[in-house]
Amino acid sequence: QMVAVSGSLQAIQTATVKARIAGELQGLTKREGDTVVEGEVLARIDSTEAEARVRQAARQADAAQTQVDIARRALDNNQALVRQGFISATALETSTANLRSAEATHQAAMAALDIARKGLADTTLRSPLTGQVAARLAQNGERVGVDVRILDVVDLSSFELAAAIAPADAVAVRVGQPASVQVEGLGEPLQGVVLRINPSVQAGSRSVLVYLRVPAQPGMRQGLFAQGNISTGQFTALAVPLSAVRNDKPEPYVQVLQDGKVQHVTLQAGPLGVLNGEPMRVVEGLPAGTVVLRAQAGLIREGTAVRAGTAEAGAPPGAPGGVHAPGTTTNVN
Repeated sequence: QMVAVSGSLQAIQTATVKARIAGELQGLTKREGDTVVEGEVLARIDSTEAEARVRQAARQADAAQTQVDIARRALDNNQALVRQGFISATALETSTANLRSAEATHQAAMAALDIARKGLADTTLRSPLTGQVAARLAQNGERVGVDVRILDVVDLSSFELAAAIAPADAVAVRVGQPASVQVEGLGEPLQGVVLRINPSVQAGSRSVLVYLRVPAQPGMRQGLFAQGNISTGQFTALAVPLSAVRNDKPEPYVQVLQDGKVQHVTLQAGPLGVLNGEPMRVVEGLPAGTVVLRAQAGLIREGTAVRAGTAEAGAPPGAPGGVHAPGTTTNVN
């Protein structure tokens, strides 16, 4: 039993490099397709103001430390004077309060210094992962604001396919089930696996998103179209080749041979499957042993007399063959 899936490939690891402070962008040399390494410096924001704020905060912290030292010496002196009886205990309490206030001011100044240092560090933009630049969204000399996107980086070492499937098909899908995926531009199908299943249906379409891991191959790119099938299990059921199911009427149907004449039989279509490598569609309403015409026979009007024959010399296997007598009998293979 198979569930058909299709969608666009997405790199599992992606990141956006954004400006964390406002300023003039400098030193950006990477462009689309360039390789970057995690932690590599990609660009800088003009740090003149950030450096000045660090110096200012450092001086304020030094001044606050000086006030702490003065308050501590005053407390020590007053403690000695209290012991000697020259001042009252109330004066000592005032000195203690002054020291605590000075220490609190110093702690606030140190916190401001930490913030200023972080602002300076934020002027350097580094790559959050190893990969390739997918998009360059700013240029040197631009004044960028906070959270403005600078670069998009993708890791092409692992991919996933996000596919929307019908809720009825999602019932049979489980994490870990294998899948065969054909990627646009690649010759051979790839063997994927179901990674995750979204627990909620999508608003509007009422579909369920299923995520498949697809092994990376040379030439694979984010956004390539891919389609395939998830293998959800094996079962025994009546089925017809998928190519025999026609959809040129409001309801899907197959062309069957009954008493030497073609009849169009509407199907109650079931799930997809594969038999000997050929896609099959489980059907209800057809007795076992019914002769079904393949797609190669083309559209034949109901009631047309048909005589089964063999392919003519030179015709490919399964191709229509024989002599067609208009208005009488059609030969098919």
